[in-house]
Amino acid sequence: MTFNNHPTERELEILKILWDKRSATVRDVYEFMRQRENIAQNTVQTFLRMMEDKGLVSHKLEGRAFIYRPLHSRRKVLSRFLNRIFDGAVDQLVLNAVEVADLSAKEIEELEKKLRAARCGQRMAESE
Repeated sequence: MTFNNHPTERELEILKILWDKRSATVRDVYEFMRQRENIAQNTVQTFLRMMEDKGLVSHKLEGRAFIYRPLHSRRKVLSRFLNRIFDGAVDQLVLNAVEVADLSAKEIEELEKKLRAARCGQRMAESE
């Protein structure tokens, strides 16, 4: 199935768990989610089935457990978001993120470090 449907907020929450764990059972996802909110395990199972129908995850059967894994990387989902919302303009994404986020000094330092590294890489590519 293709990645035609955009993940909802709840689906993104589940994808984040799967990206971090690489794969997980319904119970694993449920246990993680129930720490934050009151949710039923069959609700998580329903979401995972719908996500599979949308082409966001796949599963394999191990014993009696379904092991789910994301079909698309965090990077691919971010790329689709960037193209859909900002027409691929990375500077607009970063500027908007900086405007709406309350960045710590450490986060600003990390951004500056990444920008310096990008500039350095750009200079190296231009000199070749």
